[in-house]
Amino acid sequence: MPPSKPVEIEMRDESRWQAVQQRDASMDRRFVYGVLSTGVYCRPSCAARRPLRDNVRFFDEPAAAAAAGLRPCKRCRPLEHWQDDPEIALLLRLCRLVEAEPDRLPDGAALARAAKRDAFQLNRLFKRYLTITPGDYIESVRMRRVRHALRHSASVTDAIYDAGLGSSRGLYERAPASLGMTPREYRSGGEGVAISHATGNTPLGLTCIGATDRGICFLQFGEDREALLALLAGEFPHARLAPMDAAAQSAFDAWMHALNEHLGGRAPDLDLPLDLRGTAFQVRVWNYLRSIPYGTVVSYAEAAAAIDAPRATRALASACARNRIAVLVPCHRVLRGDGGLGGYRWGLPRKRALIDVERSATRRR
Repeated sequence: MPPSKPVEIEMRDESRWQAVQQRDASMDRRFVYGVLSTGVYCRPSCAARRPLRDNVRFFDEPAAAAAAGLRPCKRCRPLEHWQDDPEIALLLRLCRLVEAEPDRLPDGAALARAAKRDAFQLNRLFKRYLTITPGDYIESVRMRRVRHALRHSASVTDAIYDAGLGSSRGLYERAPASLGMTPREYRSGGEGVAISHATGNTPLGLTCIGATDRGICFLQFGEDREALLALLAGEFPHARLAPMDAAAQSAFDAWMHALNEHLGGRAPDLDLPLDLRGTAFQVRVWNYLRSIPYGTVVSYAEAAAAIDAPRATRALASACARNRIAVLVPCHRVLRGDGGLGGYRWGLPRKRALIDVERSATRRR
């Protein structure tokens, strides 16, 4: 009897894993491998440190890796080894055009005009291989220049002009989303970011809340205060952590009251200030999760389709697992396609409790 398809796939993946371990360049055009922990995909001969096997997935072509929410590795540049493909050759030409003159191309429409191509087709091409739109790519190149300038210029003001922005307004408007902090904080390596923290009791157990001056960046459940503080320090190793001072106690008390009312099913709308810090794809997922109505659940596949990445269910699940802000970013509202709970970093009993409270409160309304 011939081997079953799952066994064949397992054998093929084992052969591919051997090629990755050996950095076999002869396999560079045969497949790419994605690293879920870093969100990138590479060619087999990539010189980067080998990932853990559990974090690796294999794809027949770059488009499949991109559909899973992964981006090309900047070290091994896997797309350059597929450039006899006309689509990829065009994409690379457009990327080089953007990198040469990002300030001349303010958006995707300008790129389409410069390339004499249809804007819709370019949008589809970029999303197929890079998971982002041409406009997003232009912005990423521009912000890459900014990051380089912030690291190497004498001051933030010099960095603005070294990056070709011309004024500070654009940089400071983009900074929270693109850098995860202000330009001055980024320039210092994030060491100047101050996070205050406090713990309190909820129906789901002890919780620790961490907040910057822009909002809550950390909300986790646990069994004891020291373990929660260690987790906070692990998530933000370069930040300056300090207990919430007396002046902020009233705000923390208001947050805890709102959270407990929400967890008790008495306040469906929980609108607290957030400071989301993650990759562009993670923030995209987290913002979508916040749009899921109270008392509603979706599957991972439905969530991936909703963010226009229908084949990125694994990457979406990974973004859910990396969510640092429980409840406020409601990853508990995403289930497996068969209705099973799936995973939850704070334990499946808490996930079940959250879903049950929301459903019960919705029925009473």
